[in-house]
Amino acid sequence: MPLDLVTLVVDDYDEALRFFTEALDFEVAEDVPSLTTDGRPKRWVVVRPRDGGAGILLARADGERQERIVGDQWAGRVGLFLRVTDLDRTLGRAVEAGCAVIRPRRHEAYGEVVVVRDPWGNHWDLLGPQEV
Repeated sequence: MPLDLVTLVVDDYDEALRFFTEALDFEVAEDVPSLTTDGRPKRWVVVRPRDGGAGILLARADGERQERIVGDQWAGRVGLFLRVTDLDRTLGRAVEAGCAVIRPRRHEAYGEVVVVRDPWGNHWDLLGPQEV
């Protein structure tokens, strides 16, 4: 029973789509019109890593409460972990797209890791390949 989607609250669909597709090389799996539970228009926007795995539902903030959590859904903790095949390349594209390195590259039992803050404030672990 694989996990299919996680939600990331964003302030703008198109800015978030640019970040995920250009900086992280995700693909747009879905981008279709939809409606809120009370009938207002919204979009159903899903991005996924090109090589598979769980997708991210990009949900535009709706109201003050949701607007306050954009970039801080994990209360300052790392909340997103992305395993990449080329850590240097991905890190370079992420920094070029506005990410800040908040903890420099280090070696852990699970591989090389760099912690970055995306342009909205979310913390990510970029994880290099695991050693065998």
